[in-house]
Amino acid sequence: MARSDGQNLTYRIVQALGVAIVSGGYSAKNPFPIEADLCKQYGASRSVLREAVKMLTAKGLLSARPRQGTWVQPEENWNLLDPDVLRWLLERKPSYALLREFAQVRLAVEPKAAALAAMIAPPEAKAAIRTAIDQMAQADRDEDDPLPSDIAFHLAVLRASGNRFYSQLSGVTESALRISIRMQNRYKGVRRASVPDHKKISDAILAGDAEGAELATRALIQEALDLINKADSDGVPEPRKIRRS
Repeated sequence: MARSDGQNLTYRIVQALGVAIVSGGYSAKNPFPIEADLCKQYGASRSVLREAVKMLTAKGLLSARPRQGTWVQPEENWNLLDPDVLRWLLERKPSYALLREFAQVRLAVEPKAAALAAMIAPPEAKAAIRTAIDQMAQADRDEDDPLPSDIAFHLAVLRASGNRFYSQLSGVTESALRISIRMQNRYKGVRRASVPDHKKISDAILAGDAEGAELATRALIQEALDLINKADSDGVPEPRKIRRS
């Protein structure tokens, strides 16, 4: 369903303010603007502006109280499992520390998801994994951008686990992988995904080999974590200093 003009404006305001907040655009010297100023800045009605503030409050970025105004919440209160928040952070204020923490979360979740997928994935879920790995291989042969199919593969595995909590991580996983995979490929000096390593995972899942799927997934993510740590220790500029292709 298409969004109304009011909804589109609301989301544009959420995007603009969200990026400004995570980028450190507001501080004690530059406090969050009052409602009237924001309405004027974005040409928005009070109802539209209040809806945007409500959405940012739900993401943990703002706090608002009647007659007390609106202020930016400290970073520890931000909802990093919100795909928008993580995407804004990674695109505007990325760091090896943030990428490392995300890889550690993946290491705790994805191997178990792959094992579950090997045990219980229905035919349609296995078909999605097979399609993703085939698209990765095709992109590799054609020297196309492998990122979309690489991300599709990891999301297909999470969904194939049948675990609703793992599946709920699809949005945040997609947001983070877009930056993490680019960084890894730039550091390695390649533009390709590691198709053989991903195929080990898909082959194990499709064969119903839970242990093999878990071990192959753990090895793939551990390699990514090791690469992040090495890039950090080697003094390679953090992702914010690298142009996105």
